[in-house]
Order: sequence, then C-alpha cells, then structure tokens
Amino acid sequence: MSDLVTGDAVVLGLRPARLPSRGLAIVLDLIVYVTGYVLLSVGLALATSSLDDAAQAAVGVASFLLLMVGVPIAVETLSHGRSLGKLACGLRVVRDDGGPIRFRHALVRGAMGVVELLLTFGTVACIASLVSARGRRLGDVFGGTLVVRERVPGARVMPVPPPPPWLAGRFTGLDLSAVPDGLWLAIRQYLTRMNQLDPQVGASMAARLADDLVARTGAPPPVGVPAAAFLMAVVHERQSRDAARAFGPGVAPAYAPPGAPATPAAWGQPGPGAYAPQAAPPATPQAPAPALAPAHEPAPAPVPVPGAMPEPPVPPRPATGFAPPA
Repeated sequence: MSDLVTGDAVVLGLRPARLPSRGLAIVLDLIVYVTGYVLLSVGLALATSSLDDAAQAAVGVASFLLLMVGVPIAVETLSHGRSLGKLACGLRVVRDDGGPIRFRHALVRGAMGVVELLLTFGTVACIASLVSARGRRLGDVFGGTLVVRERVPGARVMPVPPPPPWLAGRFTGLDLSAVPDGLWLAIRQYLTRMNQLDPQVGASMAARLADDLVARTGAPPPVGVPAAAFLMAVVHERQSRDAARAFGPGVAPAYAPPGAPATPAAWGQPGPGAYAPQAAPPATPQAPAPALAPAHEPAPAPVPVPGAMPEPPVPPRPATGFAPPA
C-alpha cells in the first residue's frame, strides 16, 4: 500500500501497480495500436499510390504519430487514465494526490513513452519501474502520475454474533459517545474470533474489554450478564443507532447470516460463556412467609481512643462486575 496525502491532509491507501501487470497492460495496448496502424498504413498506401515518395513518407510519419502517440494520449485523457490494456488488467493512471489525470499528464506520459517504450523497446521503462519504490517509469515521474490497481481483493468480513434475545433493548439509554473507535474495533475483532480462542483466554479478554467499555460509558456493570453477552448487546445497540441515523428509525441491521451459530454454545443451554434466565414457575397461592431477620447486623461504630492517631480513609475500590474464571 502507498500512503498518499492529499491537499486536505487525507491519507489515501493506494496499491501501486508493479512491472508484471503494467507490462501486460502495455502489451495489450500495443497489440491494438499496432494492428490499427497496420490497417491504416495499408489503406493510406493504396490511397496515396499516385503521390511521390516524399509525400508518402510524410503521410506515413503523420499516421505513425497519430496512431502511436496521439491516440494513446486521447484515450487516457478521455477515459481518465484507463486504456484498453489497463482496463483489462484492472489498472488506472492517477495523479500523485490520487485525483484523475488531465490532458497535460497524458501528454507528458505519451511523449516520454515514445523514448521509453518505442525507441528502446521498453528497456528504459523496465529499468525505471524496477528502481522506483512505487513502480513508476520516467513518464510518470515527469508527469506527476502513478499507476494504481483498481481491482483489489476485498478482505472477508466476519459477522458479529447477535446478542441473546433476553438482552434486546436493555441498553437503549446507554451513552456511547465517549467510547473510542479503537475500543470498538477491539471488541468487534474479539466477537468475530471468540469461537477460535481458548475458553479461558476468551473469557479473560471479554472481561477486560467489558471493564474498559463500562469505564467509558460511566454506567454500572449489568448484574448477572456475562461479559461476552454484554459486549454483543452493546455492539448491537450501536449498530442499531447507526442504522437508524442512516436509514431512519425502525431499520434493524443484519448481524449474522441465516443458520450461523450465534455463540460458542447455544444461549438457551447453560455452558461456558453463555447464560439464559430460567422461566419463572406459575404463581400459586401460598401462605405469607414469616418476616426474616436481617442477615447482617450493622457493625458498631468504632470508639475513638484518646491520644491515638486517626487512620486515613481508604478509597473504595470500584467493582466492575466482570471477573474471568480462575
């Protein structure tokens, strides 16, 4: 990847084209141009057979410059850097700042191409492309252009597992404005790969990420909710808000394809990292239970001892609510 910085201080990640793909695109272009030049030369030879040798030579030179220099310049200008060979190989000529080229860029490239490609049979262009860090030939250097790849294989994006149904809508009032993008990325990477982790390592990572998320949101940790389920529910809430802002309220994003496993174990079954509340039994009339005494009696206040130094207050340690298994 090549980090190009535009005038607005925007970093563009472009993939420069290397010598093999550029050479194949040039060969395809030359086949088309040479075929057209041969057909045009035969037609002009038949049309100018009555002229003298000097006139025929002038017509031949003009047709050569038109087909081998003028046509490539016009094609790159009108197609914004995509000739037939570059279109077949998935390449494009762009400016150094990532913008589309104009006539002057194509003119410099075409003029230097006569020396680099035609007169030296591509030797100078190959050497310059091998020496350059971004695979540029002399026409690109003088013209301020760069040949980049347009068709880049996309990375496979794993879907985030959906949260358990009993957590739907539980975190609608959670403030997520202070959560940084780096933490969101770490949570997403964990959720998409938690099935591949060791259970102990995965539980520890989930607890640490949940603690960081609780510290950023400022809300107390939920009671009785596993760390992995809490992360899924919060990511689900964030994606729901993004979908509502983009497409309007009532639009729910898709999180996993049909038939994909939601969690390492089914949420309806007890297991490591999964929790499902049991349904309450039907209510039956019972006698009122007797009042029970409080389990813990309040501790008596300490009696100050005359002449003793008071102990400094110990700040309470905040409880996170997420603890990895021992």
